[in-house]
Amino acid sequence: MEKTGRIIKSISGFYDVFDDESKEIIRTRARGNFRKRKIKPLVGDKVTFDATGDLGYILEILPRENSLVRPPIANIDQAIVVTSAAEPNFSSNLLDKILVNIEHNDIEPVIYLTKSDLLSDEQYQTLKKTLEGYHQAGYLVFDDRDSYNDQQVAKLEATFAGKVTVFTGQSGAGKSTLLNHIDTELGLATAAISQTLNRGKHTTRQVSLFDIADGLVADTPGFSSIDLMNIAPEELPTLFPEFLEYSPECQFRGCRHVNEPNCKVKEELAEGNIMQSRYDNYLYFLNEINSYKKRY
Repeated sequence: MEKTGRIIKSISGFYDVFDDESKEIIRTRARGNFRKRKIKPLVGDKVTFDATGDLGYILEILPRENSLVRPPIANIDQAIVVTSAAEPNFSSNLLDKILVNIEHNDIEPVIYLTKSDLLSDEQYQTLKKTLEGYHQAGYLVFDDRDSYNDQQVAKLEATFAGKVTVFTGQSGAGKSTLLNHIDTELGLATAAISQTLNRGKHTTRQVSLFDIADGLVADTPGFSSIDLMNIAPEELPTLFPEFLEYSPECQFRGCRHVNEPNCKVKEELAEGNIMQSRYDNYLYFLNEINSYKKRY
C-alpha cells in the first residue's frame, strides 16, 4: 500500500519515515534501484513508500525544495547558525561562509551566539557591536550573554512552529547543548573542547528530526571547514542581504562591488552602513571562488 511521509532519521541504511496519514513512524529501506540511479535519500525528504510487512520500502523521493551537503538534510525552512564567542573563538569569516551557503540554498538563516559569558565585559562589548552589524544587515540575531537566558530561548523556540529547522555551525559551538536546554528529553551527546586545536569533537554522528515547539528540528554533525565550490562568482553578491539592498543604485547592473565606478555598496561601506569585516570576507570568498573555477 503506497503512502506518503517524511524521513526523520537515517541510520545504517535504514530510514525512519513519519507517516502523513497514521502519524506513526515506519522503518524503511530504499529500493535497490536507488543505488543504481545514484540517488541517496536524505533526512527531511518527502517520500512515497510501501508499508506492507514488517519493513517498508521507499518508492520515490518527491521533489526537494532545497538540500544541504553539510549537514545532509533536505527541505529546510530555516537554519539556526550556532556560533560561539569563545572555545572555539568567534570567526566572522566562518560565520559569513556558513551564511552564504544557507542563502545560496534559499534557507532563512538565524544567528545564535553561545558562550558569550566566557568573554570579559570589554571583549563582549566589541563582539556585541559586530552582532549589531549583522542585525542591521537583516539577520535575526540571538545572544546568550545571560547563559541560556530563558526569554531568549523562548523567542528562539517561537520561530520553530510549522517549519523544518536545522541547527548548524562549527564543531564545539554548542548546538547540542543548546538543543538539550530547549528540550531536556533529547539527551544529545556533548563533549569538551580540545584546548590544543580550539575546536570541539564531533559529538553528533547522525542527522535526526525532533518534534519541538510545533515544528521539526534537526541537530546535525558539526564541521571545522566549509567550501563555496557550488557558488558562481556572479551569484555571490546576491547572497549578502545588505549588498542586495543597495545594489539597485549601483551604476552598472551586475556590479561586483570591487573596482566598478559609482558603486553604491562601496559608498555605503565608506559611510559605515556595511560592516568592513563582511565586505572583506566577501572579497576573500570571491577570490576563493575565482581561484577554484580557474583550477577546475
